[in-house]
Amino acid sequence: MDDTTGFDSTLPASLFGSIIPKLVSVLEHTQRSDGAVSPQAKQALLQATNEFKNTLAQARGYAGSLRGGELNSQEQDELIVMLEKLKDHKRQELLQFAQRVEYLSSVSTQDAVAKIEVDSTASTPS
Repeated sequence: MDDTTGFDSTLPASLFGSIIPKLVSVLEHTQRSDGAVSPQAKQALLQATNEFKNTLAQARGYAGSLRGGELNSQEQDELIVMLEKLKDHKRQELLQFAQRVEYLSSVSTQDAVAKIEVDSTASTPS
């Protein structure tokens, strides 16, 4: 299908599931030891590339025709509240991480200072 208006609103999982295997096929053709030297190898690479491009174009068409953005005001408010909670949670995690890094940094500095003091004491003649 070349026209995205004719796409069904449901996504065909098999179409999207075949993108990666077709990309792998193209890569395998390009990585073979004989390369794309022979006419048969060139033809196989061309066919694999065209299949990948066609599948990708179909997938883009389906993805582009998806409906979205149709939340009512209550759903939008719920989404905003959920995202704000997520933001606050991430901010708290970041703060805890920063505190741990600061603590570990200070512990490492104290250990380094103590080691230098021990080294200098050990090397000082009596």
